[in-house]
Order: sequence, then C-alpha cells, then structure tokens
Amino acid sequence: MATASVTKAKAAQPAQAEPVVEVSAPTRREFLYYIWGASMALILGQATAGLIWFALPRFKEGEFGGTFTFTGEDVPEVGDAPTNIPSGRFWLSRLEDDSFVALYGVCTHLGCLPKWVETNTRFECPCHGSKYELNGKWIEGPAPRSLDRFKTTITFEDGSTAATNDDGDPIPLEGKRIRSIAVNTGARIRRNGQV
Repeated sequence: MATASVTKAKAAQPAQAEPVVEVSAPTRREFLYYIWGASMALILGQATAGLIWFALPRFKEGEFGGTFTFTGEDVPEVGDAPTNIPSGRFWLSRLEDDSFVALYGVCTHLGCLPKWVETNTRFECPCHGSKYELNGKWIEGPAPRSLDRFKTTITFEDGSTAATNDDGDPIPLEGKRIRSIAVNTGARIRRNGQV
C-alpha cells in the first residue's frame, strides 16, 4: 500500500516544464550580412548560367551555324543560276567547269546581301556596288576580297565523298551524280581574292 500511495503522489505532482530557450531575432547587422551573402550568391549563379548559355553554342541542323543537308536534286545544273538558301545565308553554286561551291551570301565590304543578277550573270551588292563572279571571286567595287565559302561535304551516288579543302577551293564533280550535300555554316572559309 505504501508503494501505491507513492505512485499516486508522483502522479499528483505536476510535470516539470522543460526550460524555455529564448531565440533572439538576428540583429540588423546580421540580417544585412545574410541579405548581402544571398544576393552575391544569386548574382554569381546568374552570371555562371549566362556564361554557359552563350559560351556553349547549340546549333541545330538546318539553322545558321549548323549543318544544312540537301539532295542532289537541289543543286543547280551547269549554267543555271545559283540557288539561294536564305535560312543559311548562302548560295549553292555550280560552276562552268562542273565543280561545286557553297558561297557565304554576305558582302565582304560592309555585310550587305548581294543578289544574283541574271542579266549580268554575277552577284551584285545593292548597297555599295561590289560585284562577284559565279564562283564568288571579286570583280569590282569597294569590297576588299572575294566572297567567303563554307565547308562542304558531297556524297556521290557511287558512295564516294569529296570535301572542301582548307583553302575553300571548289569541289570537282567530274561528271558524278550527287546523292547528298552537307554545308557546315559554322565553318566559314575566308577568301583573299583567289578563284
């Protein structure tokens, strides 16, 4: 019975409250440090994301800076006018000696867009009058050099391939039928007056 009364006495006593720990709000100085640190982290994160976004280009096939693919039917015949590809800013040009070249369609003078003039059989810049032959060679005008070219790879019907060399010389077709052409607009070849 004595143990029962001790248990009743313990149960009757109120439970001791846990000590309350007071948490003080940060001081004004601490708050400003936190805000300053968070804003610096945010600015660094945004700058890093921006640098990665612009430093690593992601060009898709069929847009300027990427590769354009064509079939042999898209290539003009010898003596025909060159084919303009506005989305790629270039011209597909078949030359009189049965060779092929992809010309960058931007004037080397101030960046205007030369047009093919059928009556004169040449490219003419509407801005300042620079003129270029079918192969992109500079004829006259204020342009300092010939039209630039793009790296091109041609696959023939027999399975063989031919590619533009480092100088950007036209690719000889030698009477072979073209299966496909891949023009890499991310690899421009600067021309200095050569054919």
